[in-house]
Amino acid sequence: MKKHLPNFITCLNLLCGCLAITFVFQGQLVGAAYLVALAVFFDFWDGMVARILHVHSEIGKQLDSLADMVSFGVVPGMVMFKLLEKSVQSGYFGLTLDTLLPFAGFILTVFSALRLAKFNLDTRQTDSFIGVPTPTNTMLIVSFPLILAFDTYGLTPIILNPWFLLGITVLFSYLLIAELPLFALKFKNLKWEGNQIRFIFMILTIVLLAWLNFTAVPLLVAIYILLSLIKPSSI
Repeated sequence: MKKHLPNFITCLNLLCGCLAITFVFQGQLVGAAYLVALAVFFDFWDGMVARILHVHSEIGKQLDSLADMVSFGVVPGMVMFKLLEKSVQSGYFGLTLDTLLPFAGFILTVFSALRLAKFNLDTRQTDSFIGVPTPTNTMLIVSFPLILAFDTYGLTPIILNPWFLLGITVLFSYLLIAELPLFALKFKNLKWEGNQIRFIFMILTIVLLAWLNFTAVPLLVAIYILLSLIKPSSI
């Protein structure tokens, strides 16, 4: 029974991704964002439970990638499509380009698929990552609808600028597959030595989320990348 538990949790990740897609179809991007957060929770715990129970299987690895492709591949592309669609509603570039531009959001989906395929074949990514993980990218993208819904800092004009959204799409499509070493939040023990970068990031995460709420998410993604670049020896 215990050997099936991690796969069950992975299926919950997949279910959240499917539900998030239906929410995006209905224009409920905030609800989709909450479902993505739940998918990230399940994505973390399926691997954690597998390690705790010492249960590993090839089908579990493949199932995890398939679930991630839905929750952290299709969903961010759809959310970016909706955001770009909203950003050009007032006739920003002209009728033809305004109609076609939102489809650029699915570039994120394509590069997420490349990222996941690369991860499955890359033996260097057991304790760290090469390139931005798809859950991290997705959390960034779905944070934008949350910031828009609870905008206390006047960021709406920036987020709904099509150039900003296109820039994020291009930049993070590249970062998904870039040869960029990034630390993983995988604690082999709870000692400070060897886990400094992880503890520092977790403390910053708690403080910034408490202070800035959803607005902290893009900042935390930037800090995550910067910490990895500054202190690669601690990864």
